[in-house]
Amino acid sequence: MKLFVQIPCLNEEQTLPQVLENIPTEIPGIDSIEILIVDDGSTDRTVEVARARGVRHVVAHVQNMGLARSFRDGVDYALAHGADIVVNTDGDNQYPSERIGDLVQPIVRGDADVVIGDRQTAKIAHFSAFKKTMQRFGSHIVNRAAGTDLPDAASGFRAYSKQSLLRLNVLTQFSYCMETIIQAGNKRLRIVSLPITTNAKTRESRLFTNMGQHMAKSGSAITRSYLMYKPHVILGGLGAILLVAGVIPFVRFIVFWLQGSGAGHVQSLIFGSAMLVGGLLSLALLVIADLQRSNRVLLEEQLERLKELQYSRPAPTTMKYELRKPDAGTRTTYGSPKASGARPQIAEDGNDQVLESSKAMVNDGVDGLRKSEQQETR
Repeated sequence: MKLFVQIPCLNEEQTLPQVLENIPTEIPGIDSIEILIVDDGSTDRTVEVARARGVRHVVAHVQNMGLARSFRDGVDYALAHGADIVVNTDGDNQYPSERIGDLVQPIVRGDADVVIGDRQTAKIAHFSAFKKTMQRFGSHIVNRAAGTDLPDAASGFRAYSKQSLLRLNVLTQFSYCMETIIQAGNKRLRIVSLPITTNAKTRESRLFTNMGQHMAKSGSAITRSYLMYKPHVILGGLGAILLVAGVIPFVRFIVFWLQGSGAGHVQSLIFGSAMLVGGLLSLALLVIADLQRSNRVLLEEQLERLKELQYSRPAPTTMKYELRKPDAGTRTTYGSPKASGARPQIAEDGNDQVLESSKAMVNDGVDGLRKSEQQETR
């Protein structure tokens, strides 16, 4: 059984050595342990530091692409190179790398598909009371959407089995943490939580600039996931509220009309009509969202089969694929460090075609899911 420990990094040359030093070299039930650095546009010596400490696998972004994209590209690389389990930790040494052995054991035993480290946020000293409250509230909302009971839904210290990664699809551009939990819960994957303690804080978060931004982006991601998997919760609830709000003015008008003074209360009819129209539109959108959900399920099943075909093949001598920059048509070609022993080369041209047909098929499937999600959101 092969384990890949992937470490997303953005200028982590100071803390990365400690993270690498604490990763176990032997774990019961694991035959080989590989370390993968996902360099998300670092401008310091992060990659050089990793290479100097024996890291052979590196995926490098030309510029910062975000945590969700880093996670997705790392998973693609790990699965293509035969990973049976993928562990995600951070390059800022927030999580205890020495606990990776404990993190993967439920998957090794066959008791879980996903294992999430519970940071026990109530005990973290540098978390303010407001942040601790928001962490509990956010985890509660995610658990409601996913049908799970996890104490720390935002934790990035996680282990995924290969089969769970074949079924999960990261669509968001912000953070994969909550989205993958909601997907895993609705797909009935087995998720367990492992209590851990975090290391001392080394720097401020680079995922968001302030708590308000984090709450806004997390709320947006949760809302989209709700619309994808439980549209009746939002659209059905909104439609019911609007319908009730529309019926009440009509009843009020009828009462006044029966009393002979209905002429002075036409505004009740106008307000009630507007609310009823809004309620009917919400219900119509609910029907459309439900149909889109059926289409999305079919796309996900198709994409899962494509992934199985793609990742069941032996790892290529040189795995090539491209990462697209948001504004320019820049392609980055990555070569296996094990095969070439060199840093991935960057080709600057306007070609946007993926070099492997299997990679193109998977990307087409993800694009289809994104379009389906956008339609459901509308």
